[in-house]
Amino acid sequence: MGAKVVTITSGKGGVGKTTTTANLGVSLARLGKKVVVIDADIGLRNLDVIMGLENRIVYDLVDIVEGRSKLRQAMIKHKQFPDLYLIPAAQTRDKMAVSPTDMIQVADKLREEFDYILVDSPAGIERGYRNAIAPADEVLVVTNPEVSAVRDADRIIGLIEAENKGPGKLIINRLKPHMVKKGEMLSAEDITDILGLRIIGIVPEDDYVIPASNSGVPVTLNPESRAGIAFTNIARRITGEDIPLMKLEETGGIFNRLARLFGSGSSV
Repeated sequence: MGAKVVTITSGKGGVGKTTTTANLGVSLARLGKKVVVIDADIGLRNLDVIMGLENRIVYDLVDIVEGRSKLRQAMIKHKQFPDLYLIPAAQTRDKMAVSPTDMIQVADKLREEFDYILVDSPAGIERGYRNAIAPADEVLVVTNPEVSAVRDADRIIGLIEAENKGPGKLIINRLKPHMVKKGEMLSAEDITDILGLRIIGIVPEDDYVIPASNSGVPVTLNPESRAGIAFTNIARRITGEDIPLMKLEETGGIFNRLARLFGSGSSV
């Protein structure tokens, strides 16, 4: 059986979609899976930086599509995980340089060699989004517990369903339990009531995330990071593993509430 293509998308920019993609790629590789991550955000690539591979780029996705590079030439092997590869986006071209058909063809060429293909979608609903969603077998929608982010996620969910790619699954990123408890932030229950998607993971706010992204060492490699553990658990759920929902006693009420919602311990 060929690789499963998982597109990570969002409506609003800045919700942590690229960080999520990088950490899920590393987490899946740590689970022994063969993984390639594709940066579909043409003109604004960032996935290479978060993965610590920015200095090794020779060819990119547009070079593949336009025939200047063979697929294997553009794939950058991760320094730490030999079964993890990156296909970077082009910085100097616009999104029209790649079509949805091109993305399907690239993904189809990769399917037999890998277990998972992760596609980092640009934010928004224009050509770049359509490119990223075209080859998807599964779509993960990343949102923050903010009204504007959830509203934009709702629009993306409608487009996913219109493309017959749904239902997607939801990742709530940067949740702050103490703010939820005080009524200053949307709860996971609020978000699921609005969006109607099943949650595949909740990533708590974590001070380790930004330094990890800046250093090119994904936070999932940090055993002290709650966000890193959350990304690992999401990767395990992607593979079909039925794992207990992680308990974070220090986070208090919101996670107990989630336990009631989803029938297990507190969820990340």
